[in-house]
Amino acid sequence: AFADGHSMDIVDTAVANGSFTTLVAAVEAAGLVDTLKGEGPFTVFAPTDEAFAALPEGTVEALLADPEALAGILTYHVVAGKVMSTDLSDGMMAATVNGAEITIGTEGGVTVNDANVVAADVEASNGVIHVLDAVILPPQ
Repeated sequence: AFADGHSMDIVDTAVANGSFTTLVAAVEAAGLVDTLKGEGPFTVFAPTDEAFAALPEGTVEALLADPEALAGILTYHVVAGKVMSTDLSDGMMAATVNGAEITIGTEGGVTVNDANVVAADVEASNGVIHVLDAVILPPQ
């Protein structure tokens, strides 16, 4: 269960949830904790531990050892501003903190690129988390 998100920032909310240990470790390894504890607001599309586990073997380990590449991927999951699910429309493009755009789909459930949003609108003190079932990778 999510704790009351209004008092906890995005990082603390993810830690308290327990399904984002890989994401939190990655945020720490990439040096993004202070950013995501900042004023924001931020919208974070947060892949679950299962989503990270589904990446090819060795991917997570390689990324944890390469903070720059890791930061590039993580910032691709973050949009500036507080974007609730009701703000999303089908075919909408959103610029990420990474600089590259993500494509939102709303037909038959909300998608971000080829990942599904499995839980939406988890509010934190400095933004909102939408939970993804896959890790999205920025265009090469």
